[in-house]
Amino acid sequence: MPTNRDDIRDFLNRRKQVVLVEVEAADGSTPREAGAWMLVAADCIFGTIGGGQLEFMAIDHARRALESGAQMNERTIPLGPEIGQCCGGRVSLGFKRVDRAVAMTLIEKVDLEIAQRPHVYVFGAGHVGDALAMALSLVPLRTILVDTREEELSATQVPGIETCLTAMPEAVVRDAPTGSAFVVLTHDHALDFLITAEALARNDASYVGMIGSKTKRATFRSWLTREVGRPEFFDRLVCPVGGTAVKDKRPTVIAALAAAEIMVSALNYRLTPYVAPKERRRVPA
Repeated sequence: MPTNRDDIRDFLNRRKQVVLVEVEAADGSTPREAGAWMLVAADCIFGTIGGGQLEFMAIDHARRALESGAQMNERTIPLGPEIGQCCGGRVSLGFKRVDRAVAMTLIEKVDLEIAQRPHVYVFGAGHVGDALAMALSLVPLRTILVDTREEELSATQVPGIETCLTAMPEAVVRDAPTGSAFVVLTHDHALDFLITAEALARNDASYVGMIGSKTKRATFRSWLTREVGRPEFFDRLVCPVGGTAVKDKRPTVIAALAAAEIMVSALNYRLTPYVAPKERRRVPA
């Protein structure tokens, strides 16, 4: 589900005069890589080429061209003291008026990027679950908040995420695509154990985390050995989520720390070739 920041259709439908600014080449240390782009209209922008003085100059150049109708040529900008930046690299920017063909190409590009985003399943729409969903809504991930309680999901007001009401959250784990991340923090420890075991039984998850204390971690390990018979699964578990370096237990703090863990795991997984397991073990009911 795209957020407002992703809604390129709305941006283009509301504005008839738009310029595409694209990083054609990036040499040395630069804010963004070649291929990064943004749209500039008279009243606002969509996307970013890295911010700072470089982006300010690009926006100014594009808006002056929109106002005057002048031809826009490629500009090469050194990122040094002359423009108040110290990156040290050099960026070449291309400028193009957005016509129907360009708009369709950009829409397809955004749709593809959204479709390829890693899935993150947050089990539990309580205080930490809501805070984590909010934190993840700001980054390029597809976040699904899962709960067995309709009233809790109905109370969730997080833009840009999906919700899933189900009586069998473990089935959501089984149906998730390769490379998904699973974060378990429900209201019921027995349910936590069931969902977490199901996620650990997959060899293709980018992240499996469960909220908990040292005692809960030890209890789960014993349960996993006794009920599932696969103690080696435990080595892939992150518990507690967010680590132990920060002792603050407020939901928003836990959420911020966990979101960083999940982001790193989910995006790094996409860069690692995946070898399908010979079989996927199902956790006993």
